[in-house]
Amino acid sequence: EQTKTNSESQIQDNIIKNLRYNVDLLDSGKYEIKSDFSEVTILEGAEIVKMQNVTAIFTDVNENRLFIYSDSAEFNSANYNTLFKNNIKIRYLDHTITSEYLEFNFSKNNILVRENVKYYGNKGQFQTDNIKIDLLTKNVEIFMNEKDKNIKIISF
Repeated sequence: EQTKTNSESQIQDNIIKNLRYNVDLLDSGKYEIKSDFSEVTILEGAEIVKMQNVTAIFTDVNENRLFIYSDSAEFNSANYNTLFKNNIKIRYLDHTITSEYLEFNFSKNNILVRENVKYYGNKGQFQTDNIKIDLLTKNVEIFMNEKDKNIKIISF
């Protein structure tokens, strides 16, 4: 069962400071997203929260945490899908990924990272067009937009 809670500390001219949503993901853990500043808009009957200075945390059933930081995000409070944009940094254990665009698809339980994607880990680093992460299986797919282009890898 999915539940959500939100806390609003100050509302002024449709701008909300320190907004936080907590979502229990069915059989796969928790999702928390918070921002310094947010603006709530209605688009096609759905509440879209435009967020600035964003932190999101996925916590799986084993209490492992994946952190996402970005300059901005659009959170759909009806289906929890989130589009993160600009200066994205993802941390998971000793792995770091940076990019300019990240899409969390709640119904598919996956994350698609794209645009200037760079991975840094203790075994090396690489540059690619896309990284797709399945939040349930933890499977990671790394691929280029054009099949004739190669992923750039530097190993240590």
